[in-house]
Amino acid sequence: MGHTARPEDDIEAKLDEINKRTGRNMVQAVVTGALLVILVVASLIFNTQIFLWLVIIFVCIALWELRVDFSTIGIRIPLIPLIIMTVGTLAAIYYVPAQQPALTAALGCTITAALSVIFSCFENFKSAKVERSLSQKAPHSKNNIEHIELEHSRLTHIGATLLAVFYITVLGSFIVLPVTRDHPVAFEFMVIFLPSLGDIGGLAFGAAFGKHKLSPRISPKKSVEGLIGSVLFSAIGSFVIGVFAYSHTQFAQHVVELIILGICVGIVGLFGDLCASMLKRDMGLKDMGTLLAGHGGVLDRVDSILMCAPVICILIMALGL
Repeated sequence: MGHTARPEDDIEAKLDEINKRTGRNMVQAVVTGALLVILVVASLIFNTQIFLWLVIIFVCIALWELRVDFSTIGIRIPLIPLIIMTVGTLAAIYYVPAQQPALTAALGCTITAALSVIFSCFENFKSAKVERSLSQKAPHSKNNIEHIELEHSRLTHIGATLLAVFYITVLGSFIVLPVTRDHPVAFEFMVIFLPSLGDIGGLAFGAAFGKHKLSPRISPKKSVEGLIGSVLFSAIGSFVIGVFAYSHTQFAQHVVELIILGICVGIVGLFGDLCASMLKRDMGLKDMGTLLAGHGGVLDRVDSILMCAPVICILIMALGL
């Protein structure tokens, strides 16, 4: 007698195919994403101060992840000073009464960069033994590990520190800035959810229609069709947020600007993801961390948000939204 295929087997086969095409466990990714959405929405609706400290916690975890990732190639950054000064910068943007919170952000980021470089200069850097797996060279040996002695110049450590300041502190400041403007909830929805919608659109269109690779060398999973999906989902998301954020008259005045903003977010978010992929490839990593099931680490989840946040803030001010 022939074996009859069960519906459950077909579903599992389809899920496996989707997971292979996206490079993620999509069930875990959806569940984790839904929980994060609930957490962010609740904090924004009930108290923006809760949202601020949620951002600060995620930023601190991101700095820790970046330190661990850099250590895999023998590069060290001054974690504790970076955390202290980054927390101070983000808190100052929210709490310090100022007519121009952007100036507070700029001052805080400049001080963070300067002091971080000073700490890097006085730190005693020694060559680091880095464990690298040789499984690609000898697949039959799972525990085949080599110890590589790596020694970098002081300028390399300083450069990595400045990269951490720019990538986390400077870009993270643009996540907090919209809270200080009119329509803070709507603008934070744009900053947090438009890049995420772009990611969802990219995954959906890439998994369903992806045939033309966008950048095979940097990220083999990214496709032109995924880029189209990112732009489409982000534009729709910006349009919907505008419907709820503005009166009918204001929405009619800004509908074109909202769509332009969504298109820009879709493009910048995907290329921000490519930049993060290039950084991970140079360090020999698949993910920046393992904290978020189905997403990797915090940096894997927020890379497109970090890159899009300044674009959204600048466009909001430039387009008069």
